[in-house]
This record gives sequence, C-alpha cells and structure tokens, in this order.
Amino acid sequence: MVLGKRLRQLREQAGVSFDDAARAIEVTALTVRRMEKAEVGLRIPYVKELLRTYGVSGTEIEGFLSLAREANKPGWWHKFRDVLPEWFSAYVSLESEAAVIRLYEPQYVPGLLQTHDYAAALMRVGFPNESPDDVDRRVALRLRRQDLLVKPEAPAIWAVLDETVLRRPVGGREVMRAQIDRLAEATERPRIRIQIMRFAAGPHPGAYGPFHYFRFGFSELPDIVYTEGLAGAQYVDQPADVVTYLEVLDRMSVQAEPVARTRDILAALRKEL
Repeated sequence: MVLGKRLRQLREQAGVSFDDAARAIEVTALTVRRMEKAEVGLRIPYVKELLRTYGVSGTEIEGFLSLAREANKPGWWHKFRDVLPEWFSAYVSLESEAAVIRLYEPQYVPGLLQTHDYAAALMRVGFPNESPDDVDRRVALRLRRQDLLVKPEAPAIWAVLDETVLRRPVGGREVMRAQIDRLAEATERPRIRIQIMRFAAGPHPGAYGPFHYFRFGFSELPDIVYTEGLAGAQYVDQPADVVTYLEVLDRMSVQAEPVARTRDILAALRKEL
C-alpha cells in the first residue's frame, strides 16, 4: 500500500498520465491503477521501468526496488493460509505494521491478550465442525500473533473491554482465572492500556459491536478501522468514517473505568472465580 501510493505520487509529480505510464510497461491503464491501489503485486520489471519514466534514477531506483521485493514476500502468516480466511489475512498484516491499535471488545478478550486455553475454548465453539488439528492450527495462529507484543517496535495498544468480557465463562473457572491473570500481567507493560466498561456505566456509544482502529508510522497509510461479522469483515479507511470511530473510542475511554482501576477490578473479579 505504501509503495503503491509512492508510485502514484511520483507519477503525478512527473505529470505522467495513466495511459502514458501503461504504454511505458505495455499494460493497460487499469493495471497501473491497480498497482497504485495495492490490488496487485509489484512486478519488479514494471516498477523499474515506471520509475525511469517518472524521472527517478540511480540509487533511488535500487532503494525502491529493494522495498518492492520485500513487499512481495509473503508474511509469516502465509503458512497458516489453510486456516486463515482471506478476509482476515489483511487484518493480520495491518496488525503487524500498526504503530497504535485501539479497540473495543464487548464479548471476548482480544486475540492479542488471550491465553492458549481461552483461545482453544473459543475456537472449539466457533468452528465446531473442524478437526482437532485444524482447531490447534487456528490457536497456533492466534498465539503467533502475540509475538508482536515483545518486538522492540511493539505497537501501543489501548483496549476498552466490556464487563461482559470478564464475566462470560469461557472454558471453565480455571481457564478464566488464568485469563484474568494474563490481563493483569498485560497492564504492567508500558505500551498496553486496558479499561473496563462496567455495567453500571449504562449505555455507551460503542455498544453495537466490536471494532479495532489502526494507526501506522507511514504517512502514506491512512488510519483504518476493522469491523467483523459472521461471514466476513469490513475495512474502513474513509477519513470521515474513521474519525467517527475514533471519536466513539475517545468518549468510551472517558466513560469507562480509569486505567488505574483496571488491576483492582481484575483482582476482584478473579476472587469471584
């Protein structure tokens, strides 16, 4: 996505039309449009010729091509493609590159903060007709995503969890106790903030469903919001729509219990178990 937008910027700065760019690499103008929108892979010979057409030369070309080769490599999640829906692979990619992840979860602990047993219990319910091996693969994918939390460039994560998340029994008491312990441990990480939306807070603006907000360290990438349904997902990147979600998150963070109260709330709920 980043490289596609950079190609568009270079083309526009050079005053080259879609048709002229297409003629330079002997493709249709639609193909050039799709390259710029990251809807197709970046074929290195095409990119090299386009850069020359746009007046780019020397080491700048080689630097761009190096990035293009890296972008064309499959992500680590490619090996899980047998259990990874196509509509969710984009989520994993965005999650891996995000600088900030803000989210609201009304039902379950976010995947990045789940224990093995909690995730396994959810997967067995969510995919009742799959073999134990496939369920294990889905759990392994979810846990592999958590490597993100220990990277030097780990994103800042700010989660608002409905109280339902902590009271809904998943996998039994032992599993829930371990899961609450995991959340308590997560609050000790400097880049993770967790807030609880208590029942007593009443209705709030995000109550209609879960959503995740991503912000990136690349100026070429817009903020993106992810929402999910039973049969697929939606990725929202129109600025006006994204701002709506961001404003809701801000309002919810004010209405939810302060971050400083999270550990006490978790400890109290654990005692109930």
